[in-house]
Parts: sequence; structure tokens; C-alpha cells
Amino acid sequence: MVKLFVILLSAILVNNFVLSRFLGICPFLGVSKQVETAVGMGAAVTFVMTLASAITYVIQYAVLERFGLEYLQTIAFILVIAALVQLVEMIIQKSSPTLYQALGVYLPLITTNCAVLGVALLNIQEKYNFIETLFHGVGAAVGFTLAIVLFAGIRERLVMSDVPKPLEGFPIALITASLMSMAFLGFQGLL
Repeated sequence: MVKLFVILLSAILVNNFVLSRFLGICPFLGVSKQVETAVGMGAAVTFVMTLASAITYVIQYAVLERFGLEYLQTIAFILVIAALVQLVEMIIQKSSPTLYQALGVYLPLITTNCAVLGVALLNIQEKYNFIETLFHGVGAAVGFTLAIVLFAGIRERLVMSDVPKPLEGFPIALITASLMSMAFLGFQGLL
């Protein structure tokens, strides 16, 4: 039980996929202008990352390794992720058209979000069992959501702040992201 807690907490804070491993930067920067949109993207990535972790684990050990097809790992994992993103896209389009429009091009780009593929590959690389894989997937997704929501909250406040003209917009967003990353490095000694 302690190992599961360590895996979960490590994925959320210590090895945060966005702020420590620098994976998933595209949606992090693109969808973080409003907290509401960031929460929606975080929920979509959480769903995809958790299910992708579970499904890719089964595919790796039940199909790829059993039949000696490990070289197809990346292709198989991307196909699973793409199918899950299509499912999420259809669900969001039907249930929340405004969120669907707000997420725009970034929703289908979850397919190519390196954080989602990264968690699936890291689960295999770390040789996690199925339960550990689920905890790592959930932790990585919660960490992604935490990072994007915190960043969106800061960006909303920056709009109302007196920022020097040359730093307005994307430059101050990059500076803020780097400061957040440095802050998350403080968690390195936690576990």
C-alpha cells in the first residue's frame, strides 16, 4: 500500500509530467487561458491517460510480449490512445458543446500528447504491475490537471495585472510556466 501511495504522489508532484518531465506542454500552454477550459482538458486527459494505462498494459503483456511483437509497442499504444481520444471527443461534443468548442484543436491533439504516450511507456519501462500501472496513470493525469489548472488560474490573474508591454501574452506565460516548474522542483526531496 505504501508503494502505491509513493507512485501516486510521485506522479502528481515529484515527477509531474508537465512541470518536471516536460511532457504535454502543447495543451498546457494552449488550453490554459481559462480555468474552466483547463479543468475540461484535465478531465479529458485524466480519462484518456487512466484508460490508456490499463489498456496498454494488457496489450503489452497479453499480446505484444506473448507473440514476440514488442517492436510494435509504440504503434499499438498510439492506436489505443487515438481510439480513446475519439471516444472522449464524441462524449464531450454531445454533453458539452461549449467545452468542445473551447478546447478546439487541442482535444484531438490529446492523441499526440506525449504525456499520454509517455505514461504508457513509463509503466512498461518501470515494470509496474497492473495496479501500480493504474495508480501511476491516475497520478500522472491528476498531476497534469493540477499543473494546467494552477497555470490557468495564474494566467487569468495576469490578464488583469500590470505586465510590461514586451512581456504581455505568451512571453509572460512562458516565464510563469518556468517559475512553476522551478517551484515543483522543490518536491524532488519529498520521496
